[in-house]
Amino acid sequence: MTAELVRGQNHPLSQVRLEVRVSAGRPIVAGVTLSDEQGRVRGVEWVAHPGAPTLPGLEVSQQAAADHRLAFDLDALPVAVHRVNVLLALPTGDGGTSGRASSEAESGGGPVRFGALAAPFVAVTGLDGAEVASYTITGLDAESAVVALELYRRQGAWKVRAVGQGYAGGLAELLTDQGLPEAQQLAGSINEAVAEGLARSMSAPPPHTADADRSRQAATSASGLDQPYAGPQSASGAVPPQQSPYDAPASQGLALPQTSYQGSGPTQSDPSAIPGPSAAVGGPVDYSHPGRRTAAPPPPSPTASPAPPGQPARPVAGDATGWSMEERLHNQVWGMFEDLARTTAAYRSAVDFADSRMEQELDEVLSDPRSRIGGQGDAAREAAQAKHAGLVDQARAALDRDLAQLTAEAQVVEPALPAAFARWDNPVWQGYRVPMEVPMALRLGDLHLPESEGLRIPMLVRLPLERGLWVDSGRATLDDSLADSDELRRLAMDTAVAHAARLLAVHPAREFAVHVIDPAGSGASSLAPLVRSGVLDGPPAVGAGGVADVLARLTQRVDLVQMAVRGGAADALPPGLDTAEQLLIVNDFPHGFDDRAVTQLRYLADEGPAVGVHLMMVADREDAAAYGPLLDPLWRSLLRLTPVPDDHLADPWVGHAWTYEPALVPAGSQVLQQVLAQVAAARHPRNR
Repeated sequence: MTAELVRGQNHPLSQVRLEVRVSAGRPIVAGVTLSDEQGRVRGVEWVAHPGAPTLPGLEVSQQAAADHRLAFDLDALPVAVHRVNVLLALPTGDGGTSGRASSEAESGGGPVRFGALAAPFVAVTGLDGAEVASYTITGLDAESAVVALELYRRQGAWKVRAVGQGYAGGLAELLTDQGLPEAQQLAGSINEAVAEGLARSMSAPPPHTADADRSRQAATSASGLDQPYAGPQSASGAVPPQQSPYDAPASQGLALPQTSYQGSGPTQSDPSAIPGPSAAVGGPVDYSHPGRRTAAPPPPSPTASPAPPGQPARPVAGDATGWSMEERLHNQVWGMFEDLARTTAAYRSAVDFADSRMEQELDEVLSDPRSRIGGQGDAAREAAQAKHAGLVDQARAALDRDLAQLTAEAQVVEPALPAAFARWDNPVWQGYRVPMEVPMALRLGDLHLPESEGLRIPMLVRLPLERGLWVDSGRATLDDSLADSDELRRLAMDTAVAHAARLLAVHPAREFAVHVIDPAGSGASSLAPLVRSGVLDGPPAVGAGGVADVLARLTQRVDLVQMAVRGGAADALPPGLDTAEQLLIVNDFPHGFDDRAVTQLRYLADEGPAVGVHLMMVADREDAAAYGPLLDPLWRSLLRLTPVPDDHLADPWVGHAWTYEPALVPAGSQVLQQVLAQVAAARHPRNR
């Protein structure tokens, strides 16, 4: 299964002979740098680029192209190499590709910043073409070069990390940041090699003559008004077959794309599919393509109506890249998250600059004893404070402008979200039906920052879950309105039930099962909706015996599936084994757990997600303090959530602490019972 990475996420690589495929929609440059254990590039001989496309163990494209295939044999890399960085850059100079005029384009050239392009897509694949991991590089703006991926060696094994670090200074700044002394010269030679490659790939147009003009007009008409000219025809009137650019070796790069037709009709690779022009005697010639008459065009991306002059574009739901509306909305939500993080970071940076500048100006004034007495010091202090206030006001105005745009976008996007992405009060739940397919992500709550209290960004996690969940019921999360720890534990269990109900609702019937361990029965009131609706695979397990029984069954399932997968014998699983995704809710840990049960729980947390067994803990870490550091790996492996708003989610890229709010069912709403009733009806044997 492909791991769809987000920025900063890593994924293990099970093979060493790989390809990295790049798709950008416009010609870009692809290259690779090798780094030692300290992350330093030792010299130009450790950089693969169009001018020097091959190094031991890897090969890159020889020219700029919209699509690239980079080949790697990690075992053949020099022993000193510990990191491999995949670089992308926009071509500069006279070698740029022609395109529509824009403020970002040079005269006769292509875009000079990634913000003017669709988000580049990179995928790590095996030699058989099967994707191992993929990453869509979002959030780029003024950058003209970016480190897309990093393949790195850790304890003898290779992993891939999604980086997405952009550089507005282009290749020179990127290579300088990696410690290369000759960065400026190498960047210039790379741009020269790219310009020469583009010049070779684009032949000069033929001389303009009257005959040539007539033949071009006839050829354009023959190919139809709704498709590009497909090239010269053979004597029989058929279009000769074309070689796919993907058939070329990775070292040769990709030539300019050949004209291709993608529709429900015949393709150009079949010479008999497109006959030459024919007409009845004395009648008009019909040059239209027979396969295009009934072919439905692909659904276009949503577009907003034109905005008034001087006003920002009106937001529209689904205004992002993706193959489906669900994927577009998912990418749009993540784009909103990154936009909010970026604009808040810019505001905080501007305020910090204003503070430091005011302190410096005041220090300079106060360093002279003569200015400390009289009106000179007061005037300097007032001037410094006025400058500080002006800078802060300017930064706040820019932040408010961006927040207004994001708020308007959120107001449009929120009502359009599918059930898996929507809050429980969204009307989409009123028309809920059990889905036929698993969604790409799930909403666990909302995120916001102190500077944007009124703006909530959905917190989406990809499915299937790659790590367990921990709903923290500890007193560390208490706010002023919750002084009772019992009330907090009840809220934590309500939160877990809401998450479990959402997971059941977004999966097809009988493709997701929920088990519950409640040793003391303290969560009975919160579990009532799951129990009464009949969506659980069995009653909640109570007592030490129930804990041991559930853990033994799930541990055995993990063992069996792991052996079958590793042995390549998935069809050898026992006939009665439930192959659905499994979720285990554990309440009041570690009550009712002995040492063996604790070991089994850690095993499920570590090995379960890879084979479809997921863990949701509802616990206070202080209750398990007696185990000491033994359980530290367990807590670290789980995604910590809270039943009340809490700013515990750190963003290492911009240094923010995001406040998380759980996705709870509104008080008095019956939506949870209605959704669970439909899930239970679909899971009933007579509906299978």
